[in-house]
Amino acid sequence: MLLAAIIIVQLPLLAIPFKWLESYFHEISHGLAALLTGGEIVRIQLFPNGAGLCTTRGGSVFFISLMGYGGAILWGCLLFIMANRHRRLAQGFALLLVCLFVASMLLWVRDLLTLFIVAVLLLLVLAKLKYSSTKYLQKLLQMTGLLVLLNSLMSPLYLLDGQAKGDGAALASITFIPEFVWVAMWFALALFATYRLSKVTSQPG
Repeated sequence: MLLAAIIIVQLPLLAIPFKWLESYFHEISHGLAALLTGGEIVRIQLFPNGAGLCTTRGGSVFFISLMGYGGAILWGCLLFIMANRHRRLAQGFALLLVCLFVASMLLWVRDLLTLFIVAVLLLLVLAKLKYSSTKYLQKLLQMTGLLVLLNSLMSPLYLLDGQAKGDGAALASITFIPEFVWVAMWFALALFATYRLSKVTSQPG
């Protein structure tokens, strides 16, 4: 399954929705971190190239900055693990994603481009739910989890562009720990998670 995911990531047209999904998980994780630490989400924006922006107000800057890449890794792991456990858990998690997408569109999306991208992601999950009465839902969500993790593996590396912008730079300014250390940590976590989950044997649904 991991080999298939690696191949899909290299195919632009097939890879785009999963890059958008990783970006969404990154931004919504920023937002949820803000909510959990007493802040609020002002706006979520997603872009065709896989970039995104979550504007927040209040909350813990450290936790919000940490949870972008960290959250995307966590979502990828949860997708795979829930799908692997049982078909009912896979169904429940897929429905949770549907609710999250709908809530995002209603509460935090302010532009048509982001609305389109989130709608595509919503349709992607709804299409998977069509197979909820069969073993295919579990396999599809497992594959999606691996694709999110593979994108999470590469995304932090874009911070190493010398511009000192983004989550790594924000954390460096707060903690005085260099940006490359945070990038290396996110990369290592995504690599470890991808490796471990690729070795997991599927449970019967």
